[in-house]
Amino acid sequence: MRPPAPRPPADTSAEPVLVLGAGPVGQTAALLLARRGVPVRVVDSRPERDAVGSKAICQQRDVLDVWDWVGAGEIAEEGLTWDTARTFYRDSELFSVRLADPGASPLPPFVNLSQSRTEEILDRRLTEAGVATSWDHTVTGIEQDADGVTVTCDTPAGPVRLRGTHALSCLGAHGGVVRRALGLGFEGTSFEDRFLICDIRADLGDWARERRFYFDPEWNPGRQVLIHPCPDSVFRIDWQVPADFDLEAEEAAGRLDARIRRIIGEKPYEIVWHSVYRFHTRVADRMRAGRVLLLGDNAHLVAPFGARGLNSGVQDAENAAWKIAYVRSGWADEEFLETYHTERHAAALENAEVTGATMRFLVPQDEEGHATRADVLERALTDGSARALVDSGRLAEPFWYVDSPLTTPCPQRPFGGRPPRGLAPAPCPGVIVPDAPVALPGGPADAPARLRPLLREGVTLLLGPDPGGAGAALLERALDAAREATAAPVAGYRLTDIDATGALAQALDTEPGQAWVLRPDAHIAAVVDAADPAAVAAAVRTCLGRAAAPEHPAPAL
Repeated sequence: MRPPAPRPPADTSAEPVLVLGAGPVGQTAALLLARRGVPVRVVDSRPERDAVGSKAICQQRDVLDVWDWVGAGEIAEEGLTWDTARTFYRDSELFSVRLADPGASPLPPFVNLSQSRTEEILDRRLTEAGVATSWDHTVTGIEQDADGVTVTCDTPAGPVRLRGTHALSCLGAHGGVVRRALGLGFEGTSFEDRFLICDIRADLGDWARERRFYFDPEWNPGRQVLIHPCPDSVFRIDWQVPADFDLEAEEAAGRLDARIRRIIGEKPYEIVWHSVYRFHTRVADRMRAGRVLLLGDNAHLVAPFGARGLNSGVQDAENAAWKIAYVRSGWADEEFLETYHTERHAAALENAEVTGATMRFLVPQDEEGHATRADVLERALTDGSARALVDSGRLAEPFWYVDSPLTTPCPQRPFGGRPPRGLAPAPCPGVIVPDAPVALPGGPADAPARLRPLLREGVTLLLGPDPGGAGAALLERALDAAREATAAPVAGYRLTDIDATGALAQALDTEPGQAWVLRPDAHIAAVVDAADPAAVAAAVRTCLGRAAAPEHPAPAL
């Protein structure tokens, strides 16, 4: 499939959406807006792109899917694919997790690629989309009124004031200027222990396809080591180190080389990059304040074990972009943006809960915690039930909007709760729909070859197996009801027409006559009876924040 072109703005004189921060979250948000025909302006405080270090390296399948839709499929192609996560206690393997693929997606479950390379690819797509980044623009203030947002920036030429209809603040952990201007708190905790992160280039053979996590190895006793493979024979190694760790002294004394040698032996290597970090868990009070939305690290900080930082930030960007595009097009009301906060703040709190539990297991805060961890690890050597208590990081996964006001519950398909690690929940309202190969009968040669890109143009109805051969007529009636419910784009497909391999039918396990209402971000909004136009229309209105008012409202008292 060829890279998609951005949609020309409907009104070229319209004020843009301001994207504050040109990291991968801001880049993604800008690309998604441009792809939907929304004018964008990106600003960043740095004088230019600084490709220093690998930083965030773990990109999850559903994030690769988003980047593929904006033409950045190179990230998945260049990234090193891995599909197995192994956890060890000392020199004994406790368990391994292979990553589930309920829909047989053509995209890999995870790839590792340096953040600097990801940014380079996204920058090229921004240039092709005609979106310029204004460097050397340090945000110093933000104000808003009923019609838009004004952002003040310091530049080498002096202060400037930028005007936009909305602002997406992607300024990262240090973007407190926006949070303070909006009166938002950023409470949480910090962990005293630090982590030494070192990228080395070496030939480590079989390790090139696996994530390896070691508890208490002999080469870092009492603490942890995490090893991730990257392209070009680079390996990211994370050591948990004491709070007073001194990297310069470590290098000068030869102890850093000794650390590396304990892992890789006498193999030749070179250090590509290294740094020392402390990790934090923080979530902003709110992720929406009027016309300003907070995304990524500007809204939430989590420890990296489980790769929930950048991946969650990209999912913030997707949620924000389609909703702003719909508001600007008049397909949803301004207050629809409150559902960005509702959905993504819940996701941030869950990520904080999941990663916080991991950090408490990795870095016990008291003697009782140390004793509990030691007991669990010892028992896990021989007791399978104890292995479920070993927390080496639950890998990133999309958040399930089962409690969202945009989701219509289906009694026949309730959410079964958080599944065991490595597994995806059964498809139901609120869950992201499994991806799978598709084929459009009579479609162009460059038509999407998988399901998700079909969904992002608008609300989509997916009809289950034909009931008695009446599927085509049933789909048309359901589409009529959906189109009467919204002016937004609506498309519909019969499963039997597009399911190229049968993988989608197997993943959904849908029943004859069911209509699956799918949001533009590929989440399932509802599963309803396709023969009930009122139910179809209500589900569409609900997923766009326009649930119907009661037919006979109560009289005013």
